[in-house]
Amino acid sequence: MKTKNKNLFSPSLWSDKDIAIKISKEIKNKAEMFFKKTGKKPSMMEVCGTHTMAIARSGIRQLIGDYVNLISGPGCPVCVTSQGDIDRIIEFSKFNDVIIATFGDMMKVKGSEGYDLNDIRIKGGDVRIVYSPMDCLELARENRGKNIVFVGVGFETTAPTIAAAVKKAYEDKINNFFVAPLFKLVPPALRFLLDSKISKIDGFILPGHVSVIIGSRAYDFLKEEYKIPSVIAGFEPLDILRAADMILSYLIEGKEVFGVEYERAVKSEGNRVALDIMNEVFKVSDAYWRAIGVIKKSGYSFSDKFEKFDAFKKYGISYREKAEPKGCLCGKILLGLSKPSDCPLFGKKCVPEDAIGPCMVSSEGACAAWYKYGVKK
Repeated sequence: MKTKNKNLFSPSLWSDKDIAIKISKEIKNKAEMFFKKTGKKPSMMEVCGTHTMAIARSGIRQLIGDYVNLISGPGCPVCVTSQGDIDRIIEFSKFNDVIIATFGDMMKVKGSEGYDLNDIRIKGGDVRIVYSPMDCLELARENRGKNIVFVGVGFETTAPTIAAAVKKAYEDKINNFFVAPLFKLVPPALRFLLDSKISKIDGFILPGHVSVIIGSRAYDFLKEEYKIPSVIAGFEPLDILRAADMILSYLIEGKEVFGVEYERAVKSEGNRVALDIMNEVFKVSDAYWRAIGVIKKSGYSFSDKFEKFDAFKKYGISYREKAEPKGCLCGKILLGLSKPSDCPLFGKKCVPEDAIGPCMVSSEGACAAWYKYGVKK
């Protein structure tokens, strides 16, 4: 794709229909070559909920789906939050001195008893939707007699802003602000998928936003240990198509196995400021993932200096494993073992207005993407 003398940040450049058709033909030709070589259709997993939504919105699956098997992986932070952790979040509502603060996507994720934070708010519980962790500091200043508990769900993209809010609270001696640390890290999840061999993956379309933070070097293990073709991609239609084309080239030629399509935003070293504040406020720890269980060193907890901000420790809320919602295939969808259309609840008993599983609740969930844009298969 020629981009000389063009603005690389122009959305129109990255959604050009003629270029998309041209790349799609290249993908078709290379996929057919791969099929002749291996006897199977190439499978690529996008490890980002924003990619999942972009693929559905732009019709990429319809464009190249006959030649490439596009799999949605565990890239939606709300979706991968385990059922046991959802229950822990809801448990904060039992304390009269707590105001629960959360991003909107967490409001309708049902706990094991069948109700969610939105139900709690309707019944009079104090649950607030915030747009930034910094909003919680203002809530804390305005509500001195209450403890603000922010639901810390997210990947490496979200963690730096939460770390900054915690550090600000520490410096300003705001003592009624706490965080429920439920962060997830992408590289350990990729390692789990490859080691477990649960999903049949020929290549990874790696997340753009996360990679801006952690840098391309964070994926060296994919190239050095697993030698699986992987490409960091942006979020426009041509970004994703280019990434798929690059992966197929690697599969066929067997030379390079790693690439950065999203060069206009991703550096090898990542965002040093964001990484430094995360390393100061947090420490790497084990984490629970929906449908997976514990993945070692795949999350963040608070470092010793900032441990007093841990809401779970403040209120003594321990983890208890809970079963997935009955009939819901969200867990299998996150692992690439099922598609949303495979679920008997999809679009019937489970719809965005009354979702059973988090894959339909979250704006980055595969089920929500397929439902919103009418994807059939």
